[in-house]
Amino acid sequence: MKPFLRAQLERYLQRLNELDFLLSREDIMRDMTQFMALSREHADVAVIAERYNQWLNRQADLEAAQSMLNDDSNDPDIRNMAQDEIAQAQQEIVQVEEQLQRLLIPKDPDDARPAFLEIRAGTGGDESALFAGDLLRMYTRYAEKRGWRTELVSESPSEIGGYKEVVLRIDGDEVYGWLRFESGGHRVQRIPTTESQGRIHTSACTVAVMPEPDEAIAVQINPSDLRIDTYRASGAGGQHINKTDSAVRITHLPTGLVAECQDERSQHRNKARALQVLAARLQERDRSERAAKEAATRKGLIGSGDRSDRIRTYNFPQGRLSDHRINLSLYKLLIIMEGDLEDLLQALRHAREAEQLEELEIGGAV
Repeated sequence: MKPFLRAQLERYLQRLNELDFLLSREDIMRDMTQFMALSREHADVAVIAERYNQWLNRQADLEAAQSMLNDDSNDPDIRNMAQDEIAQAQQEIVQVEEQLQRLLIPKDPDDARPAFLEIRAGTGGDESALFAGDLLRMYTRYAEKRGWRTELVSESPSEIGGYKEVVLRIDGDEVYGWLRFESGGHRVQRIPTTESQGRIHTSACTVAVMPEPDEAIAVQINPSDLRIDTYRASGAGGQHINKTDSAVRITHLPTGLVAECQDERSQHRNKARALQVLAARLQERDRSERAAKEAATRKGLIGSGDRSDRIRTYNFPQGRLSDHRINLSLYKLLIIMEGDLEDLLQALRHAREAEQLEELEIGGAV
């Protein structure tokens, strides 16, 4: 194990002893806020400390077995047993080290939050709008497979199908943590249904995934910075939608960012949802600016998630999906478009973990 990792893990053992002492004090229950905070920290630290103790124990077993193997006075049976113990201990030590490395990676608190997923048609006209619809279906099916809940926040349908723009809210376990790397430019190469000569066209959509802001720490928006417009919702909904100005569009005047919602029947609920989307966009704007500053000094493997980044190509004639950030190509495009994103998203998460471990090592070496 690298010295900087071991030094960090030793601090976890020390911190666990400190937390055991603090939680054993008789007066700790007088401040429930502090008690709950210390209890949560204790649970997190205990997991890492337990794994590190497991590593220390197996390391001691390995050293004892190597000593037995090197002792010429031992008979062949004992030395054979020592060889078996060495092989088993080495294998377990490698596994525990990998677990410890992942546990040491700093967690983004936003990973556990619901997310807004926004898809916008880009270059390619009608074909781009149709592809936006295909992407929406792909993400919705993936959400269903994971047991996540989806809610259409706003939509701008295209005349021939698909969407010029659509925003989906997804709620469930670790939504943002799994979908965060989907932000960027998605390029499609295929023969459009409107193409009479069988030529392959290239078009593109942009995707933005934004964590739903925590209301307790959300970006504070000055009401005087907002322009709120109401209008009649379009699309399905019958006579009620046609006769009621229930849809809401909110413009943040200092930045020009716009959010709208027309999915709810109530204007009040549409306004509340649009404000949530606007807060998410403002928060994501701040996040992107910070990421851009970090990228100026360090080239990230996954990238900042900026929409201008072309992250992926969907090549239908070859049945291939290629993620350009990690040089991954999967030849099961039709299955992926049905919502089978597990292999792709796992690969992206592992690449990010490797990058974070490298950062952790650099930071520990300084």
